[in-house]
Amino acid sequence: MNYRHSYHAGNFADVAKHLAEAAILAHLAKKDAPFAVIDSHAGRGLYDLGSEEARKTGEAKAGIERIRDLPGSALSGSVLLERYLELAIEDGAGAYPGSPLIAARMLRPQDRLIAIERHPAEAALLKQTLAPWRKARVEEGDGYARLLAHLPPPERRGLILIDPPFEAPDEFEMAARTVRAAVRKFATGIYLIWYPIKSTAAGNAFAGEVLASGAKKALRIEIAIDAAEGKLNQAGLLVLNPPYGFDSEIEAALAIVAPRLGARAKLDWLAGEA
Repeated sequence: MNYRHSYHAGNFADVAKHLAEAAILAHLAKKDAPFAVIDSHAGRGLYDLGSEEARKTGEAKAGIERIRDLPGSALSGSVLLERYLELAIEDGAGAYPGSPLIAARMLRPQDRLIAIERHPAEAALLKQTLAPWRKARVEEGDGYARLLAHLPPPERRGLILIDPPFEAPDEFEMAARTVRAAVRKFATGIYLIWYPIKSTAAGNAFAGEVLASGAKKALRIEIAIDAAEGKLNQAGLLVLNPPYGFDSEIEAALAIVAPRLGARAKLDWLAGEA
């Protein structure tokens, strides 16, 4: 599978991933102590929904565009959903922020972001996008190797976001192996791992490989839509060491969002607070 994100920005999977990211960062910010965010496959940071790639798939129309203008009465008191929508629409109707831009906007003066991107052209665009944030640094290179080089962060608190493009045939193996190595180096970190689900068996196998990291708490989130054959129609998130209350918060937000996306979402604990 080749997952070029400019084709998929703002789709159903992005909505779920960025809801989870915003929830985790909000929890980290509840304490004054600084935290670090390390994004291993950061992309360009801001996506043009009017681009040829985005128009070709039209996935944002079935994603962020369906919930962009939700009235306050439809939010059912979800502070998380309200905050996510603020972040998602800040750049206007024709754009959608990627995970590093969302993280940068949620940093406090004492926090920092390391955004890693392998492709030179994407990294150059990312540097432009994150230029206003002094505490955000862009590194060009292999996301897996550079991630491990930064662990553990001096802050000893933080979010590790692993969101590969799944271009390589052995990407699932590389991602799982990196997570296991990362947890050995930074066992108390919060990990948010995105992956496409091509089959139930493949999704379960990947989750099992990640669980071999020995993380004490692991929550799985899956979201699926009905889509044409050959298109991404199901994705998962593995959250290792999620903060207290994260599960109920994200579940409530997805319960509001999923029906509007024509999606089905479910959560289950793979380790810990079942």
